[in-house]
Formats: sequence, C-alpha cells, structure tokens
Amino acid sequence: MGRLFTSAFLLGLILGVGSCAPAREEAPAPPAPAQAAPGPPIPEAKEPEPPPLARAVEIRRTSYGVPHILAENLEAAAFGLAWVMMEDYREDVPAQILSNNGRWAKTAGRAAISGDYSGRMAHDYAVEVFPRFPSDVQDILKGFAAGVNYFIEVHSADLPDWTAPEFTPQDIAARDLSVWNQGAVGALLRSRSEAGSGGDGLEDTIMRDPGTSQGEVPSPEPDIGSNAWAFSPERTESGKAILVRNPHLSYTSGYYEAHVTVPGVLNFYGDFRLGGPFSIIGGFNDRLGWSTTNNYGAPNQVYSLLKDPSDPDAFLFDGASRPIETRTITVDFLDSDSLATATRDFRFTGLGPVLLENPDTVFVLKTTSLRQPRIGEQWLRMMQAQNLEEWKEAMRIQAKVSSNFTYADADGNIFYVWNATIPVLPHEPSDGAPVFAAGSDDVWSEVFPWDDLPQLLNPKGGYLQNANDPPYFTNLNEPLPREDYPSNFPDPRVRLRSQHSLQLVHTDEVLSLEDVVELKHSLRMLLADRVKDDLVGILDSNRPSAEESEAIQLLAEWDNRATRDSRGSTLFKLWANQYFEETDPDRRYLVPWSPQNPVRTPLGLGDEEEAVEAFRRAMDEAVNRFGSWDVTWGEVHRIRAGDIDIPVGGCTGTLGCFRVVGYRVDEDQKYVARTGDAWVLAVEFGEVPRAYSVLLYGNSNKEDSPYFFDQAEMFANNRMKPVAYTEEQIQRDLVETYRPGDGRERH
Repeated sequence: MGRLFTSAFLLGLILGVGSCAPAREEAPAPPAPAQAAPGPPIPEAKEPEPPPLARAVEIRRTSYGVPHILAENLEAAAFGLAWVMMEDYREDVPAQILSNNGRWAKTAGRAAISGDYSGRMAHDYAVEVFPRFPSDVQDILKGFAAGVNYFIEVHSADLPDWTAPEFTPQDIAARDLSVWNQGAVGALLRSRSEAGSGGDGLEDTIMRDPGTSQGEVPSPEPDIGSNAWAFSPERTESGKAILVRNPHLSYTSGYYEAHVTVPGVLNFYGDFRLGGPFSIIGGFNDRLGWSTTNNYGAPNQVYSLLKDPSDPDAFLFDGASRPIETRTITVDFLDSDSLATATRDFRFTGLGPVLLENPDTVFVLKTTSLRQPRIGEQWLRMMQAQNLEEWKEAMRIQAKVSSNFTYADADGNIFYVWNATIPVLPHEPSDGAPVFAAGSDDVWSEVFPWDDLPQLLNPKGGYLQNANDPPYFTNLNEPLPREDYPSNFPDPRVRLRSQHSLQLVHTDEVLSLEDVVELKHSLRMLLADRVKDDLVGILDSNRPSAEESEAIQLLAEWDNRATRDSRGSTLFKLWANQYFEETDPDRRYLVPWSPQNPVRTPLGLGDEEEAVEAFRRAMDEAVNRFGSWDVTWGEVHRIRAGDIDIPVGGCTGTLGCFRVVGYRVDEDQKYVARTGDAWVLAVEFGEVPRAYSVLLYGNSNKEDSPYFFDQAEMFANNRMKPVAYTEEQIQRDLVETYRPGDGRERH
C-alpha cells in the first residue's frame, strides 16, 4: 500500500490533479576509477551551518507526530512548517512545488508538459505580484522556501538527485496562483459538441498536448467534498459553540495536521496542504474556527468575439480593434536520458485568456477564479481574526473564490456563508455555451457582493450544516428562498448525504463535544431506509428460490448500517450498484426528490423488474468475488497500508452515509478504503478551545515513519484523539523537542 500511496501521488502530479511524489530512477553505476597515487586525505563533509531562522523556531512533536511549531516570528514559523513537512513527506514537498512552477517535466517527463505550461505562467505571475504582498505574507513565503532549501541541504544524501535547494518565495506563492484554466477548454469543447457545433474548423491545437484528449476533465467523484457542522450554545451541554470540520478527499490529497504559534501574532491549529503555507486551510485559534466544504458556483463565462479581419492578432470590441497578446511558453522535459524543450503559444486579451479560436472568432474566458493575488493574505487574516467581524473582513477580500464556510467562535456565534465569487451577468446564464459580445455592455464587469451571498447567523434550532449541496437547506428552520438570488446561482438540491446530516442535527438534543464526535460517526445507510422495504416486498412477490429467500431475509433483518460486523450491508451495496447503473435516472425512484419535501424524498423503487434482476446479479457477484453473499461488511471493506489490513465501517454518500468512506477494488476483489473521512476535527470554543481530531493516513506517507497510517485503527474504531493545544497539554503529551538541523535522529 505504501508503494501505491506514493505512486498515486506521482500519477496525480503527472495528470495535474493532485499532490504526488516523483519516482526516483537509479543512476547507472559510474565506471571504476583508474588507480592513482594516494593524495591528501579528503575532509569529511560538514553539515551546513543552521541559519538564524532555524534558531528562531522550536518544534515540539506530540502523540501521532503532530508538530507544534513555536517561533519568534512568522518567517521562522513558516520555516518550521516547511521543515516538518519535509521530514514527513520528503521529496513529495519539492515535487509539489515544482509541479506548480512549471519545472516538474524535467523530472517526470513528457506527460507533465501540459501542467508545466500552466505552472510557468503561474510562476511568472507570482514574480509579478510578489512585491505587492503585505510584508507578513512575504515573510511567510520566504520562510517556507528557506525551510525547504535548508532541509534539502542537510539531507541531500537521502533525497533524489533532482531535488535542489533553489526554491524562492515566488515558487511557493505560485502554488496558489493561476492565470490559465485548462478545464475551461474542455468545458467549452463539450458545450459546443452538445450544441452540434463540431466540424466548424475550430483551431484549438495551441491549447492541447499531442496525444491528449480535447481538454476533457473527468467529472469529480460524487463523494469528493466535505461535511461541516456548527452548534450554538443553546444546543451544547457546555453552553459553548462547537464546530466540526470533516473534508473527505483522496488519501493522497496531502492534508497535514499542525499547530503554528508566534506569540502575540498567530496561534492556529488545523490542517495545511502539502507544499505550501496557504491552501485549503481550516481549523481554529484561541477565539474562533471554520470549516470548508466544496461548493459549485459559476465563476466562468465564455464570450465569443469577432476577430479583426485586417489583423489576426486583434478582435473587435466596442467598435474598435483590440490586441490579442501571444505569450510563448517554453518548458524543459526529460526525454529518455536527456532534456528536451517544448514550446506552446498562449493567447490573452484584456477580458481574459483565449481558450479556442478559428479564423473568424476568438473564445475568451472571463472568470473570477484567475489572477487572485491576495489568497495568502486572506488565509493569514482569517487565521489571525479574533471575532466574527474581523473574520468577515478577511473574507471580503474574496481571493478565495469558492467553498462553503461554516464558522463558530468563543462569543457563541455560529455562521455560514455560501462563499462564491459570482459574476453579475448582463445576460441570461448560458450553461457553459459561449455568449457573443460586441462590446462592454455584453460582458460582466462586477461580482455579486460578498455580504449579499447566502448566509445564516445564529439560526433557529442552533445548528448549521453543509454536505456540498446548495445553501438553501443549511438549516431547516430557516430555509433560504431560491428566488432571493440571481439565475446563475445553483438550484436547490439535497442529496442523501445532506439529508442524513440534517436528520442528525435537526433535533432538540443538547450535545456534549463527545456526543458530537459520536454523532459524526453515524454509519446509517440512508438509501436503505428509503428503498429497502420496497425492495424486500418486490423480491418476495417474484417467486424467489430457496437461496434467494434466505438472502431476502438477511436484508430484511439487517439494521441498515454499514458497520464492520453487519451482514446484509455488502449485498445491499452490490444491489444498489447494479440497480442504479442500469436503471434510467427518471425511473430509479417511485417518488423523486422534491424541494417541498427535501429530507424525506426520494422514496421507493420505480423499476421493479430491474430491481429483481439487479438483486440476482448482486448475489452472483458476491459469491464470485467473496465466496458468499452473507459476508460481513468488514470482511470485504478494509484499510490497507504497509502491514496494516483492518476492517472499516462507512460507505459513500451516494448510499446515504454521513461517515463517508470510498473504496477501490483490490487484487483479491475486496474493497480498500482510498478516500473519505480521513481528516476530522471537532472543537468546542470555551475560554480555552477543547478539541478532538483524527487523520487516518497520519502525518507521513513514508512506510518507515511511525506516523504512517498510525491513526488508521483509531479511525476504524470510530474514535478521535484529544488535541494538545495549550502549553500545558503540549508538555503533557510531548514526544520530542528540537530545532531544524540540530542533528537529531530523524523519525
């Protein structure tokens, strides 16, 4: 599993879809040197002298390798953060940085060229805007780069040859900046194909690599996302607000648990993403915290513009000829044993990048998601905020252009915002299709004000929840009217995972922090609640064989939960996979989902014949794969990594689980967990925050580390560890203390 884990990181970077680690090729052995007369003794290599930043930061590791970084200033804190990431992930950190700077193909080869084009442009943009960053943001980026470089200097013998201590603060900044959107190319091509616009001579070769698809971006897995809860004081035993952060992405997504403290400046505990100090951060400080969940706004609009007939490098706009800039991007890539060069032209207008063009038309992306230089500043101000208004002021920067944010604080506030930077369109939404623009009146120029976005503050019932669905049913006591928002906002939708969330929190129950942790691990399979009785009745009425009757009885007696020891759950899952794969979407349910009854629909089965056939196929599949149709869930649903092979409960959100675990099929046909509730944090905001957390895959992806999947068993047992946040708690749980480069034995 360790090799699979690292390979997944590598594949992710090559495809440009996630964090990864590069594979190291062994260099050929050098020829034996000729015999020569003995010379003077060669002095032993000395470790580089620790820089001042290394002496300005102390790293304290508590149980499970959580680093608590105590620094004299922000630059030293970032230095320490980079150091511990390098300790735990080694070459994956420079690999991540290189992939976002257009230098990864020099190691990964031809397959990484496309990502390097975007990376070179992001790096150029980082160089351009870096002088405009606030000084404290610059300090953090400088410190992180210095920490990576110093680790490489100290440990060069243990790192691949392609790692070099040459990273700049601009390299680190480029991780979170972008000026190009390859996914928009694929979306445009799909929209034109669906509209029957193919074969019109569209020239898009400048936007594609030879041998790749036409910018197609696969649809995200339905369970890629997160859950979030917040409870107000009226709903908690302590009378203090409680927050739950629960992203569930791939186990290779690089969530890293850490605590960073600069006395009087910053004291933040939560998750950072591998390769930088600013990316998808969630957690808490002394006074407040927040969680993010994916949302799906519409930041993009493609406009078709007429080219100037007299100038192929210009377009017509507002009655005048406007220039199209061509930027030639060159990247180096590894080709066999030597470096080669690839070049591509990218085109830009004052409205945005040119996605595609033909002799008469250019298709331009005008979007809120590109050229957002203040993203690091926004994250830092959020981490430093001491109350709701300060936190909102940071959010109003609007450099983080998407994600729901669920918030709680020590003042007893809970708050939710459907954060999205949405254009105010002067035309109707086009569902991805281009809109013709002759001039400024035809294109958007403003965004929807942040304070007017869908929001809820301290709602009735004392709870907030989001599980990646639109904002309207965040709280059932105060649903948000769809008609209050523009037509390019999403329509209402409450999928089974969100319904399960609402059923758990839309109660009058008063909860302790420990109750919330237990509630979070709900293993109910809500789909079974909705259709199992119908399925059992249909199967019983269709003359089942003796063996089928036994299987039907097993389903009828099953408690509809995906626990490790449950029987019937695996058979139901196999049936659901078969049924929903083969059934027309409009006929799947007897009663479809309705916004008028958002948490009790859909209901029943709409295709009885397919339900019966799918059950028979599911029984056959279970016998063929597992030897029996009555296996327990845990027999065939496993966490596997290195020497770990343990049963785990939980299922996908499409089956209605709130405790989400997604699986791949292993060589022995069993299911192996690979995505889902890996990182969970629950915090109560008293005078001093009190919290629990778990990070299933641990703080290292190296099998020889004690922190590799060291929390997997805890996760499988539905438990979480107490968080050490105060100095007293840290000292009580202390495992080791050191400064970067002090010569200590590495774990």
